[in-house]
Amino acid sequence: MKDYILIVEDDNDINHMLKDLLCQNGYKVTQAFSGTEALLYMERECPAAMILDLMLPGMKGEDLLEKVKEEYPQIAVIVSSAKDEIQTRVSMLRAGADDYITKPFDTEELLARLEVVLRRNGNQVRRQKAVKGLQYKDILLEPEEFKVTVAGTEVHMTRREYLILELLMKNPGKVFTKSNIYESVWNEEFLGEDNAVNVHISNIRQKLGKANEKETYIETVWGIGFKMK
Repeated sequence: MKDYILIVEDDNDINHMLKDLLCQNGYKVTQAFSGTEALLYMERECPAAMILDLMLPGMKGEDLLEKVKEEYPQIAVIVSSAKDEIQTRVSMLRAGADDYITKPFDTEELLARLEVVLRRNGNQVRRQKAVKGLQYKDILLEPEEFKVTVAGTEVHMTRREYLILELLMKNPGKVFTKSNIYESVWNEEFLGEDNAVNVHISNIRQKLGKANEKETYIETVWGIGFKMK
């Protein structure tokens, strides 16, 4: 069995044609007919690649691409669309699409393009794994897998918890204000009233503490913010 591919296409005939084509070539396939359905499938199992139509019901393909590249950057995305304007192709590639193919397309060309993006992603993952993860005391972060281990024990964290811990560990001597953390992790302006940072810091401390009760990792600098202890 080859890689797992998610098809996101609302045209029933095209969706089933793609499924038959990929299954015949040994791929594991899941079909989604909308962006919200695709997100549900990704939460259950992350595909190696996605074939994405732009004109979807509800959530637009462009919005789904943005969300995928933010939440699941390891997924290779091939945009498959009837939109053949050069501006559309360029904007999708700049938005993070790994390739763009215009409908109607030749099935052999699609298979070849899929093989290329999967090979490229596989090489990238291997290069990332060759690079040592981020370490502080007995905490090890492995960026390519969003994996955290403490004293050899894996600690499961949400994406934002991971990103906060990564931010602090990359600059262990620096004190980060709640505004610094919020704007770096949420990518939104901090309005001064949100308690989200405190809640996430508390959750991180609890999870790290369960893995190693003898160690303290995050220090509160009263009146300023947080840093690694």
